Amino acid sequence: MAGTSKEDILAHFREQAGFCAALGSPFMGALCHAMAGDIEAGGPVERLTKGWPGDPRRDAVSLRVAGYLHYAVLGNKAPELAAVYPANNPGWTMETVWPVARDWLARHERAAKVFIKSPPQTNETRRAIALVPGFLKVASLFPGPMHTLELGASAGLNQNWDRFNYQTSRWELTGNSDVSIDTDWIGPPPDHLDMSFNVSSRAACDQAPIDLSRASAARRLKSYVWPDQPARLARLDAAIALARRTRIRVDKADAADWLKTKLASRPEEGPTVIYHSVFMQYPPAETRHALRAMIEEAGTEATWERPLAWVCFEPAAFFQGPDQEGIHPNDFITYLRVWPEGENYRLLRSDGHVIRAERL
Repeated sequence: MAGTSKEDILAHFREQAGFCAALGSPFMGALCHAMAGDIEAGGPVERLTKGWPGDPRRDAVSLRVAGYLHYAVLGNKAPELAAVYPANNPGWTMETVWPVARDWLARHERAAKVFIKSPPQTNETRRAIALVPGFLKVASLFPGPMHTLELGASAGLNQNWDRFNYQTSRWELTGNSDVSIDTDWIGPPPDHLDMSFNVSSRAACDQAPIDLSRASAARRLKSYVWPDQPARLARLDAAIALARRTRIRVDKADAADWLKTKLASRPEEGPTVIYHSVFMQYPPAETRHALRAMIEEAGTEATWERPLAWVCFEPAAFFQGPDQEGIHPNDFITYLRVWPEGENYRLLRSDGHVIRAERL
């Protein structure tokens, strides 16, 4: 089967350049633009991505290549590259950065080819603040011990959501850690801020979980955080340290198989809360349909002593399509469904990185 055309790969790199710039990373915007130029010129990026076997946009090929460069910088294996990257060169220009980066890629094409086979994972802890309104609502409805199940958990950092500190100009919640999450909050604070969280058990799964006990795996996770966003990098470091300290674990499993087992043995007291953030775009359609059907079926068996909740932060199209009044197709929405009452709540909209969040 023929791979992706050069034109489609170029279009992806250029589109990603715009996305990165719009999401507050001029460095990544400029880097993706420079890599697009290298594809046109037949350079190492063109050789790395030529005939890509999948959809370059869905596979985030540009972020894979950029991640390899950052991985080299973080591993102290490329001092010449580290010297021109933002951490050591706040006044960077891409005219200075790109020749060094291009040369590094040209000299390490084999290693780069292996690295970019794996998808980017950032385990974005900032998305936890988009889930908090749902957790608060669950705590207000069902005051018993909470049992959480996270799908697509990556390294499992967001299993510690109840231990994070949340700070906005409109409201805050204090946790028990050094991890602080902020966002530009629009509208009134979420309801039920007076509630406390009583997480009795937590579990998570991922098809390719990141083992944070391995320094190289933690470095790979960090490599996908954009190099000119020091607050994000510092937050990730703090979240990794917390996950190690609390011995967070992520099961390697297919989400549908894992959830079926967990739901069949869920505790008899307190709410079981299924949650995920920017996960549902990755499994195949049959898995998404199976997960939804499984959760809804489990909801029919829920009682007030043994309730079920589903908290998710996903693209608007996942639940009700892009034509909802006032909702843009590119919006990400926090939804909550609870059983036995069977109610649906639409709580928040944001961008994928939760730079800005608006209460609904």
